[in-house]
Amino acid sequence: ETLKAFDREVNEFVDYMFGPRDARVRGWFLLDSYLPTFFLTGAYLLCIWLGNKFMKNRPPFSLRAHLIVYNLGITLLSFYMLIELILATWEGGYNLQCQNLHSAGEADIRVAKVLWWYYFSKVIEFMDTIFFVLRKKSSQITFLHVYHHATMFNIWWCVLNWIPCGQSFFGPTLNSFIHVLMYSYYGLSVIPSMRKYLWWKKYLTQAQLIQFLLTIVHTLSAAVKPCGFPFGCLMFQSSYMATLVILFINFYIKTYRKAPSRTAVKETPVTTEIKNGFHKDYFAAANGLQNNKKAQ
Repeated sequence: ETLKAFDREVNEFVDYMFGPRDARVRGWFLLDSYLPTFFLTGAYLLCIWLGNKFMKNRPPFSLRAHLIVYNLGITLLSFYMLIELILATWEGGYNLQCQNLHSAGEADIRVAKVLWWYYFSKVIEFMDTIFFVLRKKSSQITFLHVYHHATMFNIWWCVLNWIPCGQSFFGPTLNSFIHVLMYSYYGLSVIPSMRKYLWWKKYLTQAQLIQFLLTIVHTLSAAVKPCGFPFGCLMFQSSYMATLVILFINFYIKTYRKAPSRTAVKETPVTTEIKNGFHKDYFAAANGLQNNKKAQ
């Protein structure tokens, strides 16, 4: 009874803050109450802290088979969401410049169902970090990595409850395409014989930045020429994406634009970053899973 009362108070508070929820998604799994999303996020953060303590004096796990299956699964889910979003928005005649929440009828419901999977995929992607913990990749569990994973899951709970279709389609469509490229690369990189064929890894950070910038432009386009989509949501999404742009640019400059010192060049083994032409921190920033020959 105490938990039910607390749940009721929390949901009354978020309803007070954001207004009436979209009735079309009521009853959908995990959406009616904020507590499951909140507790899953708390469990994610707790697992990082406890997991690092647990692994401190233990050897890292290889997890090669798990990584192949996991990355293949995320790749297929991302591909499904990409295709379904394209088909649903095409069917509904979505306006690329600005699309409201109710004019497309059944196509809006179809988009909302795909975006629910997009929201749910964010809790699945918590495993990115758990694999880092189990493989003792503590240096890759950066602020950017944890911030992105934890906030996206919570933000998309709000999106699904209040703006589950319309203008909300664009970011997930781009992100699903990026994730097809990313997770297919991470999965294939676990297989030693495939690494020489993986030519697109150096473009993933640039693709991420382009994705964020395009999403900001698309979001603000609806503010310039309104179509009935909530203005406050547009401003919040633009602001959040701006934080990701700043963090990724900071990472990009630190990783690619800062010339290494002469001492660092001499001390860097030829089999690591210089040979690959790719800094290890990239994988932490881009949600990926880096292969480590020594650990495997």
